[in-house]
Amino acid sequence: MTRILFITSTRIGDAVLSSGLLDHLARTYPDARVTVACGPLAAPLFAHAPGVDEVIVMSKRAGGGHWIDLWRRTVMRRWDIVIDLRASATSWFLLAGKRHVKRKASGASAPVHKVEEAASVIGLSPPPAPTVWSSEAARAKAETLLGGEGAVLAIAPAAAAPFKEWPRERFAALAAHLTGPDGALAGARIAVFGGPGDEAAAREATAGLDPDRVIDLTGKLAIDEAAACLEKASLFVGNDSGLMHLSAAAGTPTLGLFGPTDERLYGPWGRQARAIRAGGPADERERARLRFASESLMGDLELEPVIAAAESLIEEHVKR
Repeated sequence: MTRILFITSTRIGDAVLSSGLLDHLARTYPDARVTVACGPLAAPLFAHAPGVDEVIVMSKRAGGGHWIDLWRRTVMRRWDIVIDLRASATSWFLLAGKRHVKRKASGASAPVHKVEEAASVIGLSPPPAPTVWSSEAARAKAETLLGGEGAVLAIAPAAAAPFKEWPRERFAALAAHLTGPDGALAGARIAVFGGPGDEAAAREATAGLDPDRVIDLTGKLAIDEAAACLEKASLFVGNDSGLMHLSAAAGTPTLGLFGPTDERLYGPWGRQARAIRAGGPADERERARLRFASESLMGDLELEPVIAAAESLIEEHVKR
Protein backbone atom coordinates (compact mmCIF):
# COMPACT_ATOMS: atom_id res chain seq x y z
CA MET A 1 0.00 0.00 0.00
CA THR A 2 1.28 3.45 -0.98
CA ARG A 3 0.26 6.36 1.23
CA ILE A 4 0.06 9.64 -0.67
CA LEU A 5 -0.67 13.13 0.64
CA PHE A 6 -1.84 15.46 -2.16
CA ILE A 7 -2.09 19.14 -1.20
CA THR A 8 -3.93 21.23 -3.75
CA SER A 9 -5.85 24.44 -4.19
CA THR A 10 -8.63 26.28 -2.44
CA ARG A 11 -10.14 27.59 -5.68
CA ILE A 12 -12.27 25.26 -7.79
CA GLY A 13 -10.57 26.13 -11.08
CA ASP A 14 -7.04 25.52 -9.82
CA ALA A 15 -8.16 22.30 -8.15
CA VAL A 16 -9.64 21.04 -11.44
CA LEU A 17 -6.41 21.90 -13.23
CA SER A 18 -4.49 19.70 -10.76
CA SER A 19 -6.87 16.74 -11.15
CA GLY A 20 -4.93 15.16 -14.01
CA LEU A 21 -1.90 14.80 -11.76
CA LEU A 22 -4.00 13.07 -9.10
CA ASP A 23 -5.47 10.76 -11.74
CA HIS A 24 -1.94 9.92 -12.92
CA LEU A 25 -0.94 8.98 -9.36
CA ALA A 26 -3.98 6.72 -8.97
CA ARG A 27 -3.10 4.88 -12.19
CA THR A 28 0.61 4.67 -11.35
CA TYR A 29 -0.02 3.39 -7.81
CA PRO A 30 -3.18 1.24 -7.99
CA ASP A 31 -2.73 0.24 -4.34
CA ALA A 32 -2.56 3.86 -3.20
CA ARG A 33 -4.48 5.31 -0.31
CA VAL A 34 -4.62 9.01 -1.03
CA THR A 35 -5.36 11.86 1.33
CA VAL A 36 -6.27 15.11 -0.40
CA ALA A 37 -5.92 18.42 1.43
CA CYS A 38 -7.69 21.40 -0.13
CA GLY A 39 -10.06 24.28 0.53
CA PRO A 40 -13.78 23.80 1.24
CA LEU A 41 -14.95 24.89 -2.22
CA ALA A 42 -12.70 22.39 -3.98
CA ALA A 43 -13.21 19.47 -1.58
CA PRO A 44 -16.27 17.92 -3.32
CA LEU A 45 -14.24 17.54 -6.53
CA PHE A 46 -12.23 14.73 -4.96
CA ALA A 47 -14.95 12.81 -3.13
CA HIS A 48 -15.24 10.17 -5.87
CA ALA A 49 -11.66 10.19 -7.17
CA PRO A 50 -10.00 6.75 -7.40
CA GLY A 51 -7.75 5.87 -4.49
CA VAL A 52 -8.91 8.78 -2.34
CA ASP A 53 -10.02 7.64 1.09
CA GLU A 54 -9.86 10.98 2.92
CA VAL A 55 -10.33 14.64 2.04
CA ILE A 56 -9.02 17.10 4.60
CA VAL A 57 -10.86 20.41 4.28
CA MET A 58 -8.60 23.36 5.03
CA SER A 59 -10.77 26.28 6.10
CA LYS A 60 -8.64 29.40 6.16
CA ARG A 61 -7.69 30.67 9.60
CA ALA A 62 -5.89 33.82 10.71
CA GLY A 63 -2.13 33.61 10.91
CA GLY A 64 -1.95 30.49 8.77
CA GLY A 65 -3.70 28.41 11.41
CA HIS A 66 -5.14 26.11 8.73
CA TRP A 67 -1.60 24.96 7.89
CA ILE A 68 -0.94 24.16 11.54
CA ASP A 69 -4.20 22.18 11.59
CA LEU A 70 -3.06 20.22 8.53
CA TRP A 71 0.29 19.46 10.13
CA ARG A 72 -1.42 18.17 13.28
CA ARG A 73 -3.65 15.86 11.25
CA THR A 74 -0.83 14.44 9.13
CA VAL A 75 2.35 14.51 11.22
CA MET A 76 1.76 11.16 12.95
CA ARG A 77 1.69 9.23 9.67
CA ARG A 78 4.55 8.16 7.47
CA TRP A 79 3.84 9.16 3.90
CA ASP A 80 5.38 7.35 0.96
CA ILE A 81 4.80 10.41 -1.24
CA VAL A 82 3.92 13.99 -0.39
CA ILE A 83 2.94 16.28 -3.27
CA ASP A 84 2.39 19.90 -2.33
CA LEU A 85 1.06 22.20 -5.06
CA ARG A 86 0.73 25.06 -2.57
CA ALA A 87 4.47 25.46 -1.89
CA SER A 88 3.79 25.35 1.85
CA ALA A 89 6.29 24.95 4.67
CA THR A 90 4.09 22.26 6.22
CA SER A 91 5.27 19.61 3.77
CA TRP A 92 8.84 19.91 5.00
CA PHE A 93 7.81 18.98 8.54
CA LEU A 94 6.23 15.65 7.63
CA LEU A 95 7.86 12.23 7.48
CA ALA A 96 7.93 11.29 3.79
CA GLY A 97 9.74 8.82 1.56
CA LYS A 98 9.47 11.17 -1.42
CA ARG A 99 8.59 14.83 -1.23
CA HIS A 100 7.58 16.97 -4.24
CA VAL A 101 6.91 20.60 -3.34
CA LYS A 102 6.07 23.26 -5.86
CA ARG A 103 8.64 26.01 -6.04
CA LYS A 104 7.43 29.55 -5.63
CA ALA A 105 7.86 31.64 -8.78
CA SER A 106 10.78 34.05 -8.72
CA GLY A 107 11.21 36.94 -11.10
CA ALA A 108 9.97 37.27 -14.67
CA SER A 109 9.56 34.08 -16.67
CA ALA A 110 7.63 32.80 -19.64
CA PRO A 111 4.00 31.95 -18.86
CA VAL A 112 3.44 28.29 -17.97
CA HIS A 113 -0.07 26.86 -17.99
CA LYS A 114 -1.24 25.67 -14.58
CA VAL A 115 -1.74 22.11 -15.87
CA GLU A 116 1.90 22.01 -16.97
CA GLU A 117 2.99 23.66 -13.74
CA ALA A 118 1.26 21.00 -11.64
CA ALA A 119 2.77 18.15 -13.66
CA SER A 120 6.24 19.68 -13.46
CA VAL A 121 6.24 19.25 -9.67
CA ILE A 122 6.98 15.56 -10.26
CA GLY A 123 8.79 16.12 -13.58
CA LEU A 124 5.94 14.78 -15.69
CA SER A 125 5.83 15.71 -19.38
CA PRO A 126 3.57 15.80 -21.28
CA PRO A 127 1.12 16.68 -18.52
CA PRO A 128 -1.93 14.50 -17.91
CA ALA A 129 -5.20 16.22 -18.79
CA PRO A 130 -7.60 17.32 -16.05
CA THR A 131 -10.51 15.01 -15.36
CA VAL A 132 -13.67 14.85 -13.27
CA TRP A 133 -15.18 12.09 -11.17
CA SER A 134 -18.96 11.97 -10.78
CA SER A 135 -21.07 9.64 -8.67
CA GLU A 136 -23.79 7.42 -10.12
CA ALA A 137 -26.34 9.60 -8.35
CA ALA A 138 -24.92 12.71 -10.03
CA ARG A 139 -25.06 11.08 -13.45
CA ALA A 140 -28.66 9.99 -12.82
CA LYS A 141 -29.60 13.56 -11.88
CA ALA A 142 -27.92 14.88 -15.03
CA GLU A 143 -29.92 12.43 -17.12
CA THR A 144 -33.13 13.66 -15.50
CA LEU A 145 -32.25 17.32 -16.07
CA LEU A 146 -30.61 17.21 -19.50
CA GLY A 147 -31.27 13.77 -20.92
CA GLY A 148 -33.22 13.15 -24.09
CA GLU A 149 -32.65 14.03 -27.70
CA GLY A 150 -31.35 17.32 -29.04
CA ALA A 151 -28.37 19.53 -28.41
CA VAL A 152 -27.71 21.47 -25.21
CA LEU A 153 -25.89 24.80 -25.13
CA ALA A 154 -24.36 25.41 -21.70
CA ILE A 155 -23.53 28.96 -20.63
CA ALA A 156 -22.01 30.33 -17.42
CA PRO A 157 -22.42 34.12 -17.35
CA ALA A 158 -21.01 34.74 -13.86
CA ALA A 159 -17.47 34.57 -12.48
CA ALA A 160 -15.78 34.88 -9.11
CA ALA A 161 -14.88 38.51 -9.88
CA PRO A 162 -16.95 41.08 -11.82
CA PHE A 163 -14.01 42.16 -13.97
CA LYS A 164 -13.93 38.70 -15.61
CA GLU A 165 -17.60 38.75 -16.68
CA TRP A 166 -18.54 39.20 -20.33
CA PRO A 167 -21.57 41.51 -20.65
CA ARG A 168 -24.60 39.42 -19.85
CA GLU A 169 -26.73 40.70 -22.72
CA ARG A 170 -24.10 39.31 -25.10
CA PHE A 171 -24.60 35.83 -23.65
CA ALA A 172 -28.30 36.18 -24.47
CA ALA A 173 -27.50 37.35 -28.00
CA LEU A 174 -25.01 34.51 -28.48
CA ALA A 175 -27.51 31.90 -27.31
CA ALA A 176 -30.23 33.36 -29.52
CA HIS A 177 -27.94 33.23 -32.55
CA LEU A 178 -26.60 29.71 -32.00
CA THR A 179 -29.93 28.12 -31.13
CA GLY A 180 -32.12 30.09 -33.56
CA PRO A 181 -33.66 28.53 -36.69
CA ASP A 182 -30.50 29.11 -38.75
CA GLY A 183 -28.01 28.64 -35.92
CA ALA A 184 -25.29 26.04 -35.61
CA LEU A 185 -27.24 24.48 -32.70
CA ALA A 186 -30.71 25.22 -34.03
CA GLY A 187 -33.42 24.32 -31.54
CA ALA A 188 -30.99 23.46 -28.76
CA ARG A 189 -31.94 23.79 -25.14
CA ILE A 190 -29.96 26.36 -23.15
CA ALA A 191 -28.66 25.28 -19.74
CA VAL A 192 -27.46 28.07 -17.47
CA PHE A 193 -24.84 27.21 -14.84
CA GLY A 194 -23.74 29.19 -11.81
CA GLY A 195 -23.42 29.07 -8.07
CA PRO A 196 -25.58 30.51 -5.30
CA GLY A 197 -25.77 34.27 -5.78
CA ASP A 198 -25.50 34.09 -9.58
CA GLU A 199 -29.26 34.13 -10.16
CA ALA A 200 -29.34 37.75 -11.41
CA ALA A 201 -26.60 36.98 -13.93
CA ALA A 202 -28.58 33.97 -15.16
CA ARG A 203 -31.74 36.02 -15.61
CA GLU A 204 -29.97 38.76 -17.57
CA ALA A 205 -28.07 36.24 -19.72
CA THR A 206 -31.31 34.56 -20.81
CA ALA A 207 -33.49 37.65 -21.20
CA GLY A 208 -35.56 37.42 -24.36
CA LEU A 209 -34.91 33.72 -24.92
CA ASP A 210 -37.71 31.18 -25.21
CA PRO A 211 -38.33 30.21 -21.55
CA ASP A 212 -39.46 26.75 -22.63
CA ARG A 213 -35.93 26.03 -23.89
CA VAL A 214 -34.05 27.53 -20.91
CA ILE A 215 -32.97 25.22 -18.08
CA ASP A 216 -31.79 27.32 -15.16
CA LEU A 217 -29.42 25.25 -13.01
CA THR A 218 -27.97 28.23 -11.14
CA GLY A 219 -27.32 27.40 -7.51
CA LYS A 220 -29.04 24.03 -7.82
CA LEU A 221 -26.12 21.64 -8.34
CA ALA A 222 -23.30 20.17 -6.29
CA ILE A 223 -19.95 20.21 -8.06
CA ASP A 224 -20.09 16.58 -9.17
CA GLU A 225 -23.65 17.12 -10.39
CA ALA A 226 -22.52 20.15 -12.39
CA ALA A 227 -19.73 18.05 -13.93
CA ALA A 228 -22.19 15.30 -14.88
CA CYS A 229 -24.54 17.85 -16.47
CA LEU A 230 -21.69 19.49 -18.36
CA GLU A 231 -20.74 16.11 -19.79
CA LYS A 232 -24.16 16.09 -21.50
CA ALA A 233 -23.76 19.55 -23.05
CA SER A 234 -22.97 19.95 -26.74
CA LEU A 235 -21.02 23.18 -26.17
CA PHE A 236 -20.04 25.32 -23.18
CA VAL A 237 -19.38 29.05 -23.36
CA GLY A 238 -18.36 30.88 -20.22
CA ASN A 239 -16.04 33.29 -18.49
CA ASP A 240 -12.70 32.37 -16.93
CA SER A 241 -14.12 30.41 -13.99
CA GLY A 242 -14.17 27.09 -12.20
CA LEU A 243 -17.15 26.01 -14.31
CA MET A 244 -15.16 26.63 -17.48
CA HIS A 245 -12.38 24.34 -16.24
CA LEU A 246 -14.93 21.77 -15.06
CA SER A 247 -16.50 21.72 -18.53
CA ALA A 248 -13.18 21.23 -20.31
CA ALA A 249 -12.19 18.47 -17.86
CA ALA A 250 -15.53 16.75 -18.55
CA GLY A 251 -14.57 16.57 -22.24
CA THR A 252 -17.20 19.02 -23.43
CA PRO A 253 -16.30 21.38 -26.29
CA THR A 254 -15.48 24.50 -24.27
CA LEU A 255 -15.02 28.14 -25.23
CA GLY A 256 -13.48 30.29 -22.49
CA LEU A 257 -13.85 34.08 -22.59
CA PHE A 258 -10.84 36.06 -21.38
CA GLY A 259 -9.85 39.67 -20.94
CA PRO A 260 -7.93 40.81 -17.87
CA THR A 261 -6.73 37.29 -16.99
CA ASP A 262 -4.17 35.30 -18.95
CA GLU A 263 -5.35 32.32 -20.98
CA ARG A 264 -1.73 31.20 -21.37
CA LEU A 265 -1.90 30.27 -17.67
CA TYR A 266 -5.60 29.65 -17.14
CA GLY A 267 -7.10 28.76 -20.51
CA PRO A 268 -9.42 25.73 -20.68
CA TRP A 269 -7.27 22.64 -21.26
CA GLY A 270 -7.99 19.98 -23.82
CA ARG A 271 -8.26 19.09 -27.49
CA GLN A 272 -11.83 20.38 -27.58
CA ALA A 273 -11.15 23.59 -25.67
CA ARG A 274 -10.48 27.09 -26.96
CA ALA A 275 -9.94 30.53 -25.47
CA ILE A 276 -10.78 33.90 -26.97
CA ARG A 277 -9.73 37.16 -25.40
CA ALA A 278 -10.56 40.85 -25.35
CA GLY A 279 -7.79 43.29 -26.07
CA GLY A 280 -4.07 42.57 -25.88
CA PRO A 281 -2.15 40.12 -23.68
CA ALA A 282 -3.00 40.04 -20.00
CA ASP A 283 -0.40 40.24 -17.26
CA GLU A 284 -1.18 38.14 -14.19
CA ARG A 285 1.05 40.41 -12.13
CA GLU A 286 -1.79 42.92 -12.34
CA ARG A 287 -4.23 40.58 -10.57
CA ALA A 288 -3.65 42.21 -7.17
CA ARG A 289 -4.76 45.55 -8.64
CA LEU A 290 -7.67 44.00 -10.51
CA ARG A 291 -9.29 42.65 -7.37
CA PHE A 292 -10.52 46.18 -6.69
CA ALA A 293 -12.29 46.38 -10.07
CA SER A 294 -16.05 46.27 -9.48
CA GLU A 295 -17.16 46.32 -13.13
CA SER A 296 -16.62 44.13 -16.17
CA LEU A 297 -13.37 44.63 -18.08
CA MET A 298 -14.59 42.38 -20.91
CA GLY A 299 -16.38 45.01 -22.99
CA ASP A 300 -13.77 44.88 -25.77
CA LEU A 301 -14.74 41.29 -26.58
CA GLU A 302 -17.43 41.79 -29.18
CA LEU A 303 -20.22 39.36 -29.97
CA GLU A 304 -19.18 38.52 -33.54
CA PRO A 305 -15.78 36.91 -32.81
CA VAL A 306 -17.33 34.83 -30.02
CA ILE A 307 -20.03 33.59 -32.40
CA ALA A 308 -17.34 32.70 -34.94
CA ALA A 309 -15.24 30.84 -32.35
CA ALA A 310 -18.29 28.96 -31.06
CA GLU A 311 -19.36 27.97 -34.57
CA SER A 312 -15.84 26.73 -35.29
CA LEU A 313 -15.90 24.50 -32.20
CA ILE A 314 -19.32 23.18 -33.15
CA GLU A 315 -18.15 22.40 -36.67
CA GLU A 316 -15.07 20.56 -35.42
CA HIS A 317 -16.34 18.68 -32.40
CA VAL A 318 -20.10 18.62 -31.96
CA LYS A 319 -21.93 15.57 -33.30
CA ARG A 320 -25.40 16.45 -34.53
